[in-house]
Amino acid sequence: MTTTAATDAEESGAHPRFAEALRALGLEDLLARARRFPEATRTAAEAAAAIGCGLSQICKSLVFAADGVPVLVLMDGASRVDVERVREELDAGKVTRADAGVVRETTGYAIGGVPPFGHRTRTRVLADRSLLAHDVVWAAAGTPHTVFPIEPNALVTHAGAELVDVREQTA
Repeated sequence: MTTTAATDAEESGAHPRFAEALRALGLEDLLARARRFPEATRTAAEAAAAIGCGLSQICKSLVFAADGVPVLVLMDGASRVDVERVREELDAGKVTRADAGVVRETTGYAIGGVPPFGHRTRTRVLADRSLLAHDVVWAAAGTPHTVFPIEPNALVTHAGAELVDVREQTA
């Protein structure tokens, strides 16, 4: 990691690996806009309250296992992932929520701090269309204490995500 990336990460509160990923993508300006909180923002509700934004403006990064293969799903904070819709989208036999060990091994980050990109391994990414309803969404910056703002289309592009409809439908 470069000295500049380490300094940027330290100043912003972002995880150093994530700060390096932003620099590699030419998005280091997002580090200056990151927000660090003294209390963890592990849940979407905690993050929205800390930021002062709507719950649906939080981008959750959730790891699932599709036939044992990790897949990242980006979902707005007010919604739940419909696992059956994910299974259909991936044409998988079985989709389950990944455990904490798989999440850390796949992404390099702990649950509650998983960013939408900048992971340890290349993983298939699905982004729910509901994220596009906002001008800006907030996502974890590699720690449970730091979030960063990003325009939803840029999020989808930099995450290498496929736009899908996998949100649980309410009655």
